[in-house]
Amino acid sequence: MNQSLKYLLRRLGFYFIAAWAALTLNFFIPRMMPGDPAAIIFARFRGKLKPEAMNALRETFGLTDEPLLGQYWSYLKSILQGDLGISIAYFPEPVTNIISSALLWTIFLAGFSLIISFSLGTLLGTIIAWNRGGKLDSILPPVLAFVGAFPYFWLAMVALYIFGFKLSWFPLGHAYGDDVIPGFNMSFILSALHHATLPALTMILVSLGGWMLSMRNIMITTLGTDYILFAHAKGLSSRLIMLRYAARNAILPNFTGFGMALGFVLSGALLTEIIFSYPGQGYLLLQAVRAQDFPLMQGLFMTITFAVLAANWMVDLAILFFDPRTRK
Repeated sequence: MNQSLKYLLRRLGFYFIAAWAALTLNFFIPRMMPGDPAAIIFARFRGKLKPEAMNALRETFGLTDEPLLGQYWSYLKSILQGDLGISIAYFPEPVTNIISSALLWTIFLAGFSLIISFSLGTLLGTIIAWNRGGKLDSILPPVLAFVGAFPYFWLAMVALYIFGFKLSWFPLGHAYGDDVIPGFNMSFILSALHHATLPALTMILVSLGGWMLSMRNIMITTLGTDYILFAHAKGLSSRLIMLRYAARNAILPNFTGFGMALGFVLSGALLTEIIFSYPGQGYLLLQAVRAQDFPLMQGLFMTITFAVLAANWMVDLAILFFDPRTRK
């Protein structure tokens, strides 16, 4: 077994332990809180349910008189089978169906926004570091740092007021228009893109400066190393040195941050989705908290945790590819 495979298996084992710890906490924390989901639903019906229905409701949410350890094993078994329980706020809809419908919108909006922001910011950081002291290096860092200093929710509300309410260039909310039928058709795709443009642009604008400045600073440090000077002495082309020698090594720390950000994409851009009434994971999490929907909150937290772990695993694979030292 070579060193690379040992490294990957060791990291994978760590992620399995972290996933088990997250699932365990996800099981015990709601059961330590006062009340239970069955009591919440029973109270909402205001006497319309018979007291005998409480036992059936408690069994539906996995809250039986079985010992806690037995409930825990039943919970792990249901997780492995893809059963996340029944939602309280959307009763009797399964949590899996609710999360899957919101997940696609979150990936579409926050995922693509993050990829565009990271790619554009990394590219700009590479260029301005290579040409440091030039016009772009004098203008872009302070401008984007100034824009990124604004509270995101304020910038989103200003953009919505100007471009949505005053100029009517973009819709005020939702993921697509009321006059289109969801499906793989051109009218629906264009409507979804139109509704996502304004929230995506605000997300990109706010985060772009951070990726650019991080890449610029690391790139400048990398350009002062001995192997870059040696590459210049060998007479290699500037483009080859910039991309293959400097940027390839400078991007490694950014990959770690990108992996964490990519994992948290599934938590949804909470403020974005609230301001623009976008039906993603963040908006769904807010609704779950308001309704004290513990099964839905458990499902969302589990999805976010697994997404973060999976994203970091992919980052480990990328670093293994880009950094030859890791393979040793």
